[in-house]
Amino acid sequence: MRRTLVLWLLLALCSAAQERPVKITLLQLNDVYSIAPVDKGVNGGFDRVETLRQRAFKENPNSIFVMGGDTLSPSVASNLFKGAQMIEGWNAVHLDVSVLGNHEFDFGDEVLLERLKESRFVWLGSNVRDRKTGRIFGGMPTTLVREIGGVKIGFFGLLTPETMQSSRAGPDVEITDPVACARSMVAELRGQGCQVVVALTHLNLTEDLEVAAKVEGIDVICGGHEHTLLGGMAGRTPIFKWGSDARLLGRIDLTVQGGGVKHIDWMGQPINKDVPGDPVVSAMIKRYEDKLNQALGQPIGRTELDLNALQLDNRNQETNLGDFIADSYRQALSADVAFLNGGSIRSNQVLPAGTLTRRDIMTVLPFENPVVKVEIPGRVLRQAMEHGLSLVGSVSEAGQFPQVSGMVIKYDARKPPGSRIVELLVGGEPLRDDMPYTMASNTFVLAGGDGYTMLEGLKFLVTAEAGPVEPATVIRAIEAAKIIAPRVEGRILRLDGGG
Repeated sequence: MRRTLVLWLLLALCSAAQERPVKITLLQLNDVYSIAPVDKGVNGGFDRVETLRQRAFKENPNSIFVMGGDTLSPSVASNLFKGAQMIEGWNAVHLDVSVLGNHEFDFGDEVLLERLKESRFVWLGSNVRDRKTGRIFGGMPTTLVREIGGVKIGFFGLLTPETMQSSRAGPDVEITDPVACARSMVAELRGQGCQVVVALTHLNLTEDLEVAAKVEGIDVICGGHEHTLLGGMAGRTPIFKWGSDARLLGRIDLTVQGGGVKHIDWMGQPINKDVPGDPVVSAMIKRYEDKLNQALGQPIGRTELDLNALQLDNRNQETNLGDFIADSYRQALSADVAFLNGGSIRSNQVLPAGTLTRRDIMTVLPFENPVVKVEIPGRVLRQAMEHGLSLVGSVSEAGQFPQVSGMVIKYDARKPPGSRIVELLVGGEPLRDDMPYTMASNTFVLAGGDGYTMLEGLKFLVTAEAGPVEPATVIRAIEAAKIIAPRVEGRILRLDGGG
């Protein structure tokens, strides 16, 4: 009788322990390209991240630090260090797990494999496979399972298939359907007894919503790819994205009880100059910053006006910086027209009026694609501009949005994609479909990047070997002008009253 009573008490205590709620905290960043503070030192910085991480883990030891992808590129520092500084930074702030982002492939497969080896955290890319072997790329694990506070939590990672067009993944890389992969990963993790399943994704929000709607059993999606603060929900699955460059630390608290998630709370914590930097991480940042400033800190000219490098603007509308960059391409190569994809304008900040340095421009244009000149039939130019405007109004930002020179485009976003342009002028005259024009642009779009497949195979008048790279073209234009003051000129006019 006494043994039976003792056994009953033990079972009762175990049952009560299982019913006691456990709070699991997910700390999240995504799309981080700088270990140093950004916005002239006001926001971000891995030394501040580490301070906040230590505070969060002290407050709740049942925490895990995750990242929603995109970090090895693009940035001025990464052009010099090929992303090695980012890995050293993530190691220093004790990141636990990250999903691959599309820009992880910007330097090619071999460089990425080196960065994977240097990482002291886990990379996931559950739908990124090697065509030759059928295995997960780079020997990454398919999933990650951690026991935190007595709760078994499982992670898997999804990368957007768009990576094959937007970056430089090799021919042996295959990115499978995110929805099908998610179904398989959830079944695998639930089969291993995971009480919580987290999807780390680098998808656009539309893709995230599709995964959430079609795949049961995902408790939360920690995403990336867009560089703005975004969230959503489909079914019972919330989606979180926290901007870019560590301006905001996402904190997602999961209350787990009775074998599953019962409640979710979340908040974004600013990472700014009010947060003291961790001294060890600050020293690491300074080491890299000293190298960069020595190489790139020279003034090249001045701007009388703020220059708009904000990502959301450059992917949705004409900007003064987009105009200036496109003008510099057209003038450098003496072309009729020029355009660049808005997604190639980076840094996601406003450059204030005042002195401009070589580093400022390389931060805005970090990819260093050659600027080339091609002959383009008018009808193909129209197709290209229709493609550039095709996603306006349907997604929050589209990297293919064109910033142009030598053209005026009037369009109606209410019309079907492919037939939105109401008027297209070149040099003040209506575009003629049968007339050949000369066009300056970067090699990325001319190779079909961002979906500009209609530009493949055009006749080159200035080749990549002969053309200047993008930042050098803009730097030379600023040096020649000494003082610039670009304004939005009405080159791209939306007629339906949208943003």
